Amino acid sequence: MKWMLLILGSLIGAGYASGQEIWQFFGDESGLAILLFTIMFSLSTYIVMKISFEERTAHFLPVLETLLGPMLAKVYDGLIILYLFTTTIVMIAGGGVTLQIFRIPFWAGVGLFALCTVLLFLWGLNGILSVNSYLIPILVAGLLYALISFQTAHYQPWLLDLNRQYNWPAGIAFASLNILSVVAVLSAVGKELKGLGEARIASILSGLVFGVISFMYNETLVVLAGELSHYEIPLFAVLEGAPFPIFIFMTGVLCVAIYTTTISSILALSSRFLTLVEWPRWIIALLLLLLMLPFTSFGFSNLIALLYPIYGLLNLYLLVNILLYPILSKWKK
Repeated sequence: MKWMLLILGSLIGAGYASGQEIWQFFGDESGLAILLFTIMFSLSTYIVMKISFEERTAHFLPVLETLLGPMLAKVYDGLIILYLFTTTIVMIAGGGVTLQIFRIPFWAGVGLFALCTVLLFLWGLNGILSVNSYLIPILVAGLLYALISFQTAHYQPWLLDLNRQYNWPAGIAFASLNILSVVAVLSAVGKELKGLGEARIASILSGLVFGVISFMYNETLVVLAGELSHYEIPLFAVLEGAPFPIFIFMTGVLCVAIYTTTISSILALSSRFLTLVEWPRWIIALLLLLLMLPFTSFGFSNLIALLYPIYGLLNLYLLVNILLYPILSKWKK
């Protein structure tokens, strides 16, 4: 269960929980795309966990070498570092935007998120997994509550018309975008896995949860399509007209999503840099966050719109290699 929560915590971040990611990739005629994404995500997650377990990995380079070979692994090593660096900036910027709801200045909110992240790393990996075990169920329950409440108040049937599913390639692009997070985070805990049974359960359950929430969220945003241009964060369009306590609660849920994904990204980055320097993990986390803070002023929506589609296309090759790995590995033997 803790590995499923770690996977969800690394993926349901600022862009996803706010609705920006969903609307960027999906939209109308995307039911088949989300189903395709769910299947590919579950399979690729299991394969990455299997490799991480067999190699007893502590960071992502050995997994990349297994999948891509030594030469390409070095290229993707740099790509993952850049990806984690920039997406963590997105998370922190999203935290600053969210806390502005409470009249907290943007830079104060950004600093608060960075400080809370560094403090958690003082407790190490066990502390991170413990925090995930408490925060991720709240996050998932909060998102489901908001989406179900909207559906109850504005009843719209969710129909999957197989004759109108022209956006199905978006499922492949979205899977390729998220696969870097899967490789980066799960590779950092490969030596902690106790068996492949854990990998099967975590990959199937995380894929199902991620797929169901994605479908519900997308169908809700399709209903609100005409209103989304008025909101920096689409989730607030979903919450329009909700009682103020619910609005406050969901803002807290969004903050939790941002925080857990920031933690997962910094965990993966620090694990990689621990192979280069023998510093405490929290020192590396602090230095990384100090480097990231100046870039958060670029703008939350702008960062997501610019970075995510680019990474999705670049990672398509990695996703194909992961899905073909069981076949190619047997062929090589």
